[in-house]
Amino acid sequence: MFLTISTTGTPERPATDLGFLLHKHPEKAQTFSTSHGTAHVFYPEASAERCTAALLLEVDSVALVRRGKGKGRGGAPDAALAQYVNDRPYAASSLLSVAMSTVFKSALSGTCRAMPERARQPLPLRIEVPALPARGGVELVQKLFGPLGWTSVEAAAVPLDEEFPQWGDSRYVQLVLEGDMRLADALRQLYVLLPVLDDAKHYWVAPDEVDKLLRAGEGWLAEHPEQKLITSRYLSRRWGLTRQAMERLELVRLAESDDLDVASVDNAVDETKDTEEKPVPLAEQRRAAILEALRAAGASRVLDLGCGQGQLVQALLKDVAFTEIVGVDVSMRALTIASRRLKLDRMGERQAGRVTLQQGSLTYTDKRLKGYDAAVLSEVIEHLDLPRLPALEYAVFGSARPRTVLVTTPNVEYNVRWDMLPAGHVRHSDHRFEWNRAEFGQWAREVAERHGYEVAFVPVGPDDPEVGPPTQMAVFTRNAADETTNATDRTEKEAKAA
Repeated sequence: MFLTISTTGTPERPATDLGFLLHKHPEKAQTFSTSHGTAHVFYPEASAERCTAALLLEVDSVALVRRGKGKGRGGAPDAALAQYVNDRPYAASSLLSVAMSTVFKSALSGTCRAMPERARQPLPLRIEVPALPARGGVELVQKLFGPLGWTSVEAAAVPLDEEFPQWGDSRYVQLVLEGDMRLADALRQLYVLLPVLDDAKHYWVAPDEVDKLLRAGEGWLAEHPEQKLITSRYLSRRWGLTRQAMERLELVRLAESDDLDVASVDNAVDETKDTEEKPVPLAEQRRAAILEALRAAGASRVLDLGCGQGQLVQALLKDVAFTEIVGVDVSMRALTIASRRLKLDRMGERQAGRVTLQQGSLTYTDKRLKGYDAAVLSEVIEHLDLPRLPALEYAVFGSARPRTVLVTTPNVEYNVRWDMLPAGHVRHSDHRFEWNRAEFGQWAREVAERHGYEVAFVPVGPDDPEVGPPTQMAVFTRNAADETTNATDRTEKEAKAA
């Protein structure tokens, strides 16, 4: 990953002043450790007439995988290879932006104790990025950098293979920016627009990213014609954060147009009170969807299969409509934690009579699980190796046969919306696979057909128009013909017993 910053000068104002502004001596090659590799700063040329500073980021691909804690096991056949073979070490992305904020921190803020006046003045700059991923091509590069005051914005598409021009262009461009610009402004623009053009980030986008965006976008983002696109991509399309940033940018624009301070414009909210709506975690949305489906099915006796640490059992206990709740898990440690969470040792006798925690494997039939209204498999199936799924299927649908079965599992298509998740990785290191909507739908319909159930699908979480919801839920209902057959069988058995 490579970036050069060049400037020209005169004997009175030598170009080597760039070293003072960057706080990096032109006669030294310096090395800095970053979270994902090593950054090198050196000067290929340094004279009074011309000076060039280069930033080289060596990304440790193996460290990237290790920081992902082994994600990528299972899934697509090339998932494991994709962890190591990708463009992260070479293409300028959010990794380079983070390196810039680490190495050129003072220059980004526009401070220079040695030359404060020089830091506030425009310089004749030439910035080159040899390999820049651009989802939107050369046209988008021009739209983003064109309105920012550069004299020249050159973006040349990089062919997939120069020896085979018929293959067309890749999604990478060679970028050259020229013009008179404050060094701090140029660095801030790159800090924001590199991940925007890549349309991805290598780390989780938290609420404090809004503040980072507004700081780096000060003086140019509020009036940029592509403000909405920049904000949305920089914040990884997290709509709540994007809306918050857009509102604050509008305040900046209004304040600047009236020559007022932003604080004097934004005075309609009492800062002493917390009025912000906090986003609902996906796990909480999932539990709410499960509870709604159980109520709709009229279930009162419920199995939580693979109950883990008892979060769903705890939610079920809060509703008196669920008269009997059984949590089953293979892990005794998880059941112990669930017992502590539920405070079973301090629970009243009547409440304690509604809940049971028991150890059991979901891949073996268990007579204790028969006769219940509903069973829930929430984020369970993806933790099993695919060859063991038929055993779970028979144990639940063939042997236990509750009237309703709810199955939730991640939608792998939505993984592109998780910014912290590299391409080809799964959401949890213990996931053996993650299905897309078509794969999950095919499996669920085949299970329903084999065991006399009908199945419907419910999205859980924000339903993205392109990639669907983050969680997919299948609602299995035992069909009416099967209910009649079971009732006849029960009558015959009761008659024989009599």
